[in-house]
Amino acid sequence: MGAIDIEAPVSSALFDRARKVMPSGYTRQMAVQKPHPIYAAQADGCWITDVEGVRRVDFINNFTALIHGHNHPVITQAVNEQAARLMSCIMPTESEIELAEIICERIPSCEEVRFMNSGTEAVMIAVKAARAYTGKSRIAKMEGGYHGQFDLTETSFQPMPDKWGDPAAPNSVAHAAGTPQSVLDEVLVLPLNDVEAARGLLRAHADSVAGVIIDPLRLQLGLVEPEQDFLEMLREETSKLGMVLIFDEVMCLRSGYHGTQGRRGITPDLTTMGKIIGGGMPIGALGGSREVMSVFSVDEGDPKVKHSGTFTANPMSMHVGAVGMSLLTPEAFDELERLGTRLREGVDKIRTDLGLPGYVEGAGSLVAFVMHEQRIRCWRDLFDAAVGGLLQRIETYQKLLMNEGLATMRGGFVLSTPMDDEVIDFTLEGVNRALTAMKSL
Repeated sequence: MGAIDIEAPVSSALFDRARKVMPSGYTRQMAVQKPHPIYAAQADGCWITDVEGVRRVDFINNFTALIHGHNHPVITQAVNEQAARLMSCIMPTESEIELAEIICERIPSCEEVRFMNSGTEAVMIAVKAARAYTGKSRIAKMEGGYHGQFDLTETSFQPMPDKWGDPAAPNSVAHAAGTPQSVLDEVLVLPLNDVEAARGLLRAHADSVAGVIIDPLRLQLGLVEPEQDFLEMLREETSKLGMVLIFDEVMCLRSGYHGTQGRRGITPDLTTMGKIIGGGMPIGALGGSREVMSVFSVDEGDPKVKHSGTFTANPMSMHVGAVGMSLLTPEAFDELERLGTRLREGVDKIRTDLGLPGYVEGAGSLVAFVMHEQRIRCWRDLFDAAVGGLLQRIETYQKLLMNEGLATMRGGFVLSTPMDDEVIDFTLEGVNRALTAMKSL
């Protein structure tokens, strides 16, 4: 999350305790801050209060999961009612059907759905499904693409230049120490937004590649966008070559009522989901065409892919997820789109008025100011920009926004339904002061 220079004695004391019982004091990497994180105490609506008593607008929303913000009264009631009724059991519940019906009605690729406990688990099961359906073993992914904590799809998540290889045929690079070479051999790495190079790689490896996975909205949490012609090429080539196209919409499902695939007009074979579909509870899901999802069928004996889990489709996540998704009406998405557009346009005007280089990206409820002169099109562009000062600018910007009462995701904004024009006004005032301060540094 970057560095902070805020006086936070209570958080400092908590961190001292944490360091005694957790590696470096942390349980998740994305919470890391120097010299220590700011600890949360409570939240309500779109506001979160830390243990020092400082209140900020929450534009992180637990890394996009809390699309209804904190303590939405209808969701809180659903949590309380379900907790009193049934928290977990081996038996299925009606809520599981209700949530599956909502997803299948909205998301173009989803004729059938199975539930998991996280986005990472959804990606793992999607890989198994693609392999079982095609009879092939390898998976293709984008250089720099993020798809959860899974060693196969972590391959080449953040590779260093000395390992890159040919830009038209990137190497498969381990992300975690100790990753076996055998795992890396099962991954074909594609150069994002290089249509012809990626097309050539897919054709050359058609006999071994079971599926292609991509986040259709963002690479690296908001800084690089897959271009429309690249996504169209993936859909065309995977169909021709007998590969399963997997859209990872764990984060970007929130971009619209029909997900990012609805916005882009491209329907994959499988879609991984999580975050917003749980209403704030832990969840993951895999949906797809009836044909591909048939690998899980038990109608004629043992399935090709066996999938279960102690907390899979647990009643809490199913019921709260169904309630949360029911609140996400077309009108709710329209309002998020309106506020997101207003924030994007407002940030861009501030940038222009101050004469700052860069551009503003985003869709629906996601807003990102990329403080770089040229448009970033792939991981290698992003790395070069980062070492050229972009990373330092992002950390400075985030810190200044924190001082303005705005908690952001690396300087990016993730909106929630409790937000209104007053919150956007407050935010733009803070952005203006933060960027004015940056210009003077």
